[in-house]
Amino acid sequence: MQKAYLEITLKVEPSNREAATKVYTTYKEPFLKGITGALTKELLVRDEDIQVLHSFSSEADAKAYLQSELFNNDVVVGLKDLLTADPEVRIYVAY
Repeated sequence: MQKAYLEITLKVEPSNREAATKVYTTYKEPFLKGITGALTKELLVRDEDIQVLHSFSSEADAKAYLQSELFNNDVVVGLKDLLTADPEVRIYVAY
């Protein structure tokens, strides 16, 4: 079974980390319950940035999520004023 990971790296000032975490928390359950192929979603925090690591049943599901209303109308809108740089988005396929 092929599995895919979507890694989104966010540059967020320490003063905005709590607000960014709230966006993550708010949309975690809708992601897991409503996005086709969604398996997990984790928030990874370090001094330099925040990473959101998603896992999916397939690469196609990961790509479809990036085009979804949940991602573009909710997550992106919720984070846009908190970011100091454009997010880095990477998709990995595990074999």
